[in-house]
Amino acid sequence: MSKIEFSKQEKDVIVGKIKLYFREELNQDFGSFDAEFLLDFFAEEIGAYFYNRGLYDARAVLEARLESIDEAIYEIEKATEISR
Repeated sequence: MSKIEFSKQEKDVIVGKIKLYFREELNQDFGSFDAEFLLDFFAEEIGAYFYNRGLYDARAVLEARLESIDEAIYEIEKATEISR
């Protein structure tokens, strides 16, 4: 897996959310540098867990759709002397 990287705009939004969380939930003033450092830490150390969960969820959606397509194909199959 390649390194998880965010665009400048994404990083700015996430850093803002980290700072807001620390201010509102922990009553700590957290600077942008510290929040960005924490974001980089989480991306590197636990990002793969979130990434993999997203893949698992996407795979489940895809499997459900493929099953639906498979059923639709069987529904339009014409009867013949040979059955499967």
